[in-house]
Amino acid sequence: MYLVATPIGNLADITRRALQVLAGVDLILAEDTRNTLRLLDHYQLQRPLESLHQQNEQARAESLVRRLQLESLAMAVVSDAGMPLISDPGFPLVAVCVAAGIPVRVIPGPSAVLTALVASGLPAATFSFEGFLPARQAARRTRLESLATEARTLIFFEAPHRILNALEDVIVVMGAERAVCVARELTKLHEVFYRGTASEVLQQMQADPHAEKGEIVLLTGPAPESAGDEALPRRLLTVLLDHLSRRDAVDAVAAATGFPRNRLYDLALSLKEKPAR
Repeated sequence: MYLVATPIGNLADITRRALQVLAGVDLILAEDTRNTLRLLDHYQLQRPLESLHQQNEQARAESLVRRLQLESLAMAVVSDAGMPLISDPGFPLVAVCVAAGIPVRVIPGPSAVLTALVASGLPAATFSFEGFLPARQAARRTRLESLATEARTLIFFEAPHRILNALEDVIVVMGAERAVCVARELTKLHEVFYRGTASEVLQQMQADPHAEKGEIVLLTGPAPESAGDEALPRRLLTVLLDHLSRRDAVDAVAAATGFPRNRLYDLALSLKEKPAR
């Protein structure tokens, strides 16, 4: 079983080894056969294609492994772009292959996660890839709150129609001054990076009529050292400001945490700068 990385935008980014493997396997398992067919046609490769996607991969894993064993086949797994399994299909099949003792080989190549990271201008020595943020605002803010004090660069995939809402939530939860980068349309003709503080990046994207189009990677920089101290007061204020006046919310959090009232007031002001959508 081969796991083959495919281009994330520019078709020229595929490796020679990937093309050799795709040309030689008995079957290619594709997230979307239409997308993979365009890649194969571009390089004049004709191989059998079958779909392997989020809806069918669990049910198909056992039968595919049986075919590998009984027919001595070689198969390749590809996603629509980048490395399989990274927020893409493939894990159930790989798990069954490993359990059955079937060799799994990786053909490395493009990755939107690493491409965005190294060009972001954010620290790259340690990082955490967090996949897609939740679609609903309440769940998205809860997820961001759990990561607000993270000392590593955080990397997320985000849908283009939700990116502005996601940035507003970063501002509310992590603060307007958190370092942020949004990478859009990586390796494609209209590749663009928006860099700066969370509030600056939101303004840049709001001014760009094309900002809510294409493939998007959102990165946030490590939390400042003071973020750990502010995490609990920020979470409490986020909840209380929906039910109390600013003064009452600040008084309640000050009494509960002993946090300086002037800093709580500044936090409360920043949390109310961006109205929730």
